[in-house]
Amino acid sequence: MNVYGYAKERYAAIGVDVEAALEVLDKIPISIHCWQGDDVQGFEAEDVVLTGGIQATGNHPGRARNADELRAHMKKALSYIPGAAKVNIHAIYGDVKGVERNAIEPRHFQTWVDWAKEQNVGLDFNPTLFAHEKSSDGLTLSHPDKAIREYWIEHCKRSRDISEFFGSQLGQASVCNVWVGDGFKDIPADRLTPRARLKESLDEIFAKPLSHSVDAVESKLFGIGVESYTVGSHEFYMGYSMANGLALCLDAGHFHPTEVISEKISAISLFVNQILLHVSRPVRWDSDHVVLLDDELVAIAREVIRHGLLSRVHIGLDFFDGSIDRIMAWAIGTRNTRKALLIALLEPYGQLQQAEFNFDFTKRLMMLEELKMLPWQAVWEEYCLRKGVTVSLVF
Repeated sequence: MNVYGYAKERYAAIGVDVEAALEVLDKIPISIHCWQGDDVQGFEAEDVVLTGGIQATGNHPGRARNADELRAHMKKALSYIPGAAKVNIHAIYGDVKGVERNAIEPRHFQTWVDWAKEQNVGLDFNPTLFAHEKSSDGLTLSHPDKAIREYWIEHCKRSRDISEFFGSQLGQASVCNVWVGDGFKDIPADRLTPRARLKESLDEIFAKPLSHSVDAVESKLFGIGVESYTVGSHEFYMGYSMANGLALCLDAGHFHPTEVISEKISAISLFVNQILLHVSRPVRWDSDHVVLLDDELVAIAREVIRHGLLSRVHIGLDFFDGSIDRIMAWAIGTRNTRKALLIALLEPYGQLQQAEFNFDFTKRLMMLEELKMLPWQAVWEEYCLRKGVTVSLVF
């Protein structure tokens, strides 16, 4: 008997159908973020200074310098990654050199659509509300200057149109996620008025209904230069998403150091119809390190799988590490995310749930510990072989 046959028998003995798990695993799309490939520089200008509380560090050679290089690098990364995929694009990554952000159109992203069709991947989208002269005050959609707010409102409206274009052209919904880095470095006197302005701006942005796009909003606790107050806090966006029927984005690095998004998924799922996950790895702050196959990643996957949330949860990655090979960063992080989903799918959740209902916490603990020893790695290797991708990135 080969290793995979042995693994199938071990899992069958606890009531898990491995083949059924692999069938589900293969269809779960993971949205791979383009900005890992060029350190969030985009293609508007040659020299970009990041603002909005984010920072990419490292000087490893090989950063993509243009869209063709970026797409070629992403194609290489996809060759290492089994399963359904999407690609997540920020507004600064189209054919937009010399184009103002409040003037972008679907035609500026036609090359991405053509490429996505060739690669058989979907596309997601994000307006870019940072690294721009009109965001230099640290405020955009909440700015006291109405003209600046209107500039960014128009940018977000056009971004939604581009996302709608992606969805209509590629036959699968495109997630359009709005993240705003607005905030203050020091303690503000007025916390309410900027949030009222942000709400007013968002109301205008989302006024037009769309058919092929999913709207999402994303919070953040703090960032570089906005350490004391973020306008779009978790509470703000949780309330806004519930009130307006939008997807709520949970970014793994956008909360307090001891908070984890795995704990939030089940609670939010009772009140929000759709959730967007930005799977990342914070190290002391929202540093967006490459995702490891650690306890939190597995916990996130388990929450989605255990509670039958696959149809309501969009899984995307969000990290940017310029200190290592950027292509392999994509491959490592995305493979780890799919591995975590596999581990969750190979769990006899019904038995765990029943033990808990019976207050048999001893059995629950024993089962969870024994599951760690079952040969999920053999199942992963079989899956990679079937998909024609390398089993190991190194050996």
